[in-house]
Amino acid sequence: MARRFFVGGNWKMNGTKESLEELITTLNTADLDDQTEVVCAAPSIYLDFVRSLLDPRIMIAAQNCYKVAKGAFTGEISPAMIQDCGADWVILGHSERRHVFGESDELIGQKVAHALENDLGVIACIGEKLEEREAGTTEEVVYAQTQVIAENVNDWEKVVLAYEPVWAIGTGKTASPEQAQEVHENLRAWLRANVSDDVADSLRIIYGGQP
Repeated sequence: MARRFFVGGNWKMNGTKESLEELITTLNTADLDDQTEVVCAAPSIYLDFVRSLLDPRIMIAAQNCYKVAKGAFTGEISPAMIQDCGADWVILGHSERRHVFGESDELIGQKVAHALENDLGVIACIGEKLEEREAGTTEEVVYAQTQVIAENVNDWEKVVLAYEPVWAIGTGKTASPEQAQEVHENLRAWLRANVSDDVADSLRIIYGGQP
């Protein structure tokens, strides 16, 4: 069966109710392909607001969540809270979470497990830094990151893997289609060898840097 196209937009720490309402109006009037799954990742404080206005054909994602359901974790949000706002997805392992906020592979894996256990779809991000690409260790880095994610997945149908080279995010640099495709091809080979043929064939792998 052919993989359904997946397009995600991460709004990051941007927007006000006024500006987001303008963006939502544009999205609601867009000519969307029914065969493409569209997901918008809004700031957590606006998840409810966005869901109330955005066309139901467009899914909502949170940009992060924690590894447990509740507790004394100031500033964090749980999968249950995300779902309570009407969102269906969460982005985990984004390079900014890894390299700005210091999240480890282990923590990201724990978050992936908890999100999936609570029926959230997971957009799991992997990618190498510029010095790693220049050192020729791109595959080594993304395989290690993918390994930890794979160890925590109980349902691959609810996972999208986003390859986002760190050096192509907010730097003005872009990965060429050939560079992205090479990593995607290598990731499918890794999945075939380390997970299963079915997952290697069916998993949606997207490019997560700037176009």
